[in-house]
Amino acid sequence: MSRAKRKLEHIEHALSTGQTGNAGFDDIRFVHRSLPDVNVSDISLSTFIGELEISSPIFINAMTGGGGKATEGINQQLAEIAAEVKIPIASGSQMSAIKNESEKPSYEIIRKTNPNGVVFANVGSEATAEQAEACVDMLEADALQVHLNVIQELVMPEGDREFKGALNRIEKIVSKVPVPVIVKEVGYGMGKETAAKLNSIGVPIIDVGGFGGTNFSKIENSRREQSYSFFNEWGIPTAVSIAEVNAQVSHENRGVTILGSGGIKTASHIAKSIALGANAAGMAGTVLKWLQLEGLERTIDRLYDVLEELRMIMTAVGASNIGALQKAPIILLGETKDWLDTRNISTNYYSNRNL
Repeated sequence: MSRAKRKLEHIEHALSTGQTGNAGFDDIRFVHRSLPDVNVSDISLSTFIGELEISSPIFINAMTGGGGKATEGINQQLAEIAAEVKIPIASGSQMSAIKNESEKPSYEIIRKTNPNGVVFANVGSEATAEQAEACVDMLEADALQVHLNVIQELVMPEGDREFKGALNRIEKIVSKVPVPVIVKEVGYGMGKETAAKLNSIGVPIIDVGGFGGTNFSKIENSRREQSYSFFNEWGIPTAVSIAEVNAQVSHENRGVTILGSGGIKTASHIAKSIALGANAAGMAGTVLKWLQLEGLERTIDRLYDVLEELRMIMTAVGASNIGALQKAPIILLGETKDWLDTRNISTNYYSNRNL
């Protein structure tokens, strides 16, 4: 099967399989403040992804590209949405364009459509530093995502089977490319051990890409004759993953920016991601579903609604800005608490702090 056809299948299966909904956010509760001492008009949504200042803590995360005109059309619409709402947008993996120049337009359309916006390029951890630079140049990108997708590759019938040396390749990319590097998972989450390794080589931004969103194991298993069904429930839930990474970088280097993604559907999910330690949250499958089922204008309206709802949540907890929301007391319950307790990560830290 050609890479382009596989990209189109991924989109079709992502829409049909949906999201798992087990990202862990139902286990997170804000401590109510009867005297928040803040007005809705006081709320600032601006935040930072590394050194990049953005107007709100939402970005459109990596989805597609490399599928010819079909994915070019999707990326054009996603770029139009990003330009209108003034939020960053990430390209899908550009390795298709590195290997086949005819696929470049399906990625380049993002920058053409959104010439003044914040755009993230995207490569896999198998890429060389030179290939990573080429991807940044292709989009005149403001940052570069390096994605980790071991489980997806193992389930994919034609996927990679060699993963040695990835950390060393990422270190070379970090030292060579002229923009901030974001290392992201694609739906299986990151634990504190992975965060420590990435921190040790100077990765400035970590996107946890947790379990609970688009399930690439199910997508790839639908393309297999013999299913690897044991991978369908594999991964670290997004809420847990943010807490794990936050615990690690808090101890080692708080200069690392954490991004939450994986099953982010609502303003509540975004607020809880930030309270757990993220600076921003990426939406992918939900935005794609809105776009495909409801159209461009309605998707833009929905994102504006999410931003307004986030302002209301921040007002309710007395957080006038993103930094304050990161200090809001929250209670961790259920499986999320059990997981973190077992991993010796303090949940009392979250429940007893003050803004």
